[in-house]
Amino acid sequence: MPALHVRGRGLPDEEPVEWWIVDEGSPEEGRHSGSLRAEPVRDAVTVWDGGWIVPGLVDAHCHVGLGPVPGGAVSLEEAAAQAETERQVGALLLRDCGSPTDTRSLDEREDLPRIIRAGRHVAKPKRYIAGYAVDVEDETQLPDIVAEQARRGDGWVKLVGDWIDRSIGDLAPLWDDEILKSAIDAAHANGARVTAHVFGEDALPGLINAGIDCIEHGTGLTDDTIELMVEHGTALVPTLINLENFPGIAEQAVKYPTYAAHMRDLYQRSYPRVAAAREAGVPIYAGTDAGSTIAHGRIGDEIDALRGIGMSPTDALGAACWHARDWLGRSGLVDGAPADLVCYADDPRRGAAVVNQPALVILGGKVFR
Repeated sequence: MPALHVRGRGLPDEEPVEWWIVDEGSPEEGRHSGSLRAEPVRDAVTVWDGGWIVPGLVDAHCHVGLGPVPGGAVSLEEAAAQAETERQVGALLLRDCGSPTDTRSLDEREDLPRIIRAGRHVAKPKRYIAGYAVDVEDETQLPDIVAEQARRGDGWVKLVGDWIDRSIGDLAPLWDDEILKSAIDAAHANGARVTAHVFGEDALPGLINAGIDCIEHGTGLTDDTIELMVEHGTALVPTLINLENFPGIAEQAVKYPTYAAHMRDLYQRSYPRVAAAREAGVPIYAGTDAGSTIAHGRIGDEIDALRGIGMSPTDALGAACWHARDWLGRSGLVDGAPADLVCYADDPRRGAAVVNQPALVILGGKVFR
């Protein structure tokens, strides 16, 4: 395969950039694929000249292998199709926040985005969506189960922090604070970070004080818990486009009026609360929650939504690109890095209309149009 060559304008600094792509192993990612070179390579074929060039986009909360089917698990063929949809919009690094399907065999396919897995959700029986999670029958088992999921994943574990408790008819935390601390310590001891699904207010203090690394959704943030997140360095992935499902969830909760009212209230406060977290300095990254009620391939819409909480166009794109890559420990566009990049005819900071229609996607040194 001949070397490739791309030239354009980079972000966030807007300076001219030029890269050569050579076909060789990439030790960082453990896959044989194309790598970036800053120095010219003889006889390289120019595949892009002009426009904008950015590192592969990141969906920091999606679910490859999860679908709106009983039990959630889909076939490997469907999981691969989900990943292909992400590739088409330039999302080349996916943090899979829990899936009942074992998708590790997809790593053998060099045409699919790189996936960072969190194993399966960890919850209590009847305290999450049926079939999605590993059920913890005895709460004292949580540290051992978290350690197991840490060893099965790619550096992350996903807890269900709160969900409806039908005995009280409202959202409620799943875990005792002391058990949470032991479980998160167990994950860290096994080289994994921990994140948690949290809609409401009450589960947040225990999770943050226990040392959790990230909160998903975070619609119940208060001034106090925002302050705690800043103090502990806890990140937030708000999945803003998924919050649009809250009114529909409330409508379906006819048997639980308190829960329905709570979900409507959280929906009304969601954007101001996430905006307050951003203003306070909480690190925020882009994730769509694709895989069940949200279709794959919508990272551009989430970037637009982040602008709605006051992020600048550059920072909103960065939350789904260079900033997210740094957070997840993956390279951007640097010499020797995997050749994962996206090219646009127009400035992708203009929004989803541009982001969702890349002119050229290069994954592992292979060109996709």
